[in-house]
Amino acid sequence: MLPAMDDASLDRLGAGKYLLLTSHRRNGTPVATPVWAVRDGDALGVWTAADSWKVKRIRNRPDVLVGPCDLRGNPTGEQTPATAEICDAATTARYRRLIARKYGVLGRLTLLGSRLRRGEHGTVGIRVTPPHG
Repeated sequence: MLPAMDDASLDRLGAGKYLLLTSHRRNGTPVATPVWAVRDGDALGVWTAADSWKVKRIRNRPDVLVGPCDLRGNPTGEQTPATAEICDAATTARYRRLIARKYGVLGRLTLLGSRLRRGEHGTVGIRVTPPHG
């Protein structure tokens, strides 16, 4: 059985440098992607390109697995079940600010490059929450 995501694991995952976000294709095949993540109250916030495959997969199937990983996406700890949802513009903007604060110069440069390439609406936030129940 996979571990539950509690407040301590939210802190740990939100403080880590990379989060492994595993979404699922329509046929159930898992696809793991390393992403930057920040703590957002009772959830984790992730920021990504709006037209990315992970966004399409999450729209079709919101159940995901999350856990710590390295830059290349190699897991460095347990994967935990969670629910992901695509955020509105205000939440996406908040995640951009939190990522800029957490990741410093590299975060700000990445956000700027993305805005220049894709425009302000070319990225979305993904809110990752523990399963309810």
